[in-house]
Amino acid sequence: MSEPQAQPARSGRLKLVLIMLVFLAPIVAAGLLTVTGWQPTGKGNGQPILPQRSFEGVRVDVGGKPWAWRDSEPRLTLVVLPGPACAAGCVKTLALVRNARIVLNRNADRLRLLYSGPAPTGTDAQAVMADYAIGTDTTDAFAPFRPATPDAVAVVLVESNATALAWYPAGFDPNGLRKDLQKVIR
Repeated sequence: MSEPQAQPARSGRLKLVLIMLVFLAPIVAAGLLTVTGWQPTGKGNGQPILPQRSFEGVRVDVGGKPWAWRDSEPRLTLVVLPGPACAAGCVKTLALVRNARIVLNRNADRLRLLYSGPAPTGTDAQAVMADYAIGTDTTDAFAPFRPATPDAVAVVLVESNATALAWYPAGFDPNGLRKDLQKVIR
């Protein structure tokens, strides 16, 4: 009579081991992938800034006051850097960047637009610039990212902790920027 009881106990242990393996397998697989150095290839449209750098110590004056990289609530900053002589092409790109923020809908408040450079010229410049905080980079810390091409715009996406995430050089695709923003800001 003791044999029939041994079979259900063995069957129960086997089920328990199988359940543990189901939950343990992904952890083991992730560990193996990490040890081998594999990284996912989820590619954004911007170029990663390597090595990563923090702009917390960079002073950008906006209306005579320093820009607060760490805001009262976590918000990203899109630093827009014009090249020399920001005119019609530059203003068009500024409008597309502003529209990329608007497309975020209810999450639009989680992204701040900071324009750092001389004021743009052009017919629509004043209307477009209403959505931007206009600042001056007193230490010229953004010089490596600023385009040298006239009438061009580059963008740097900065995390709420002042760490630069990505750089979009002159000639970037505003739709690619919009897609990246939708991934980052949810």
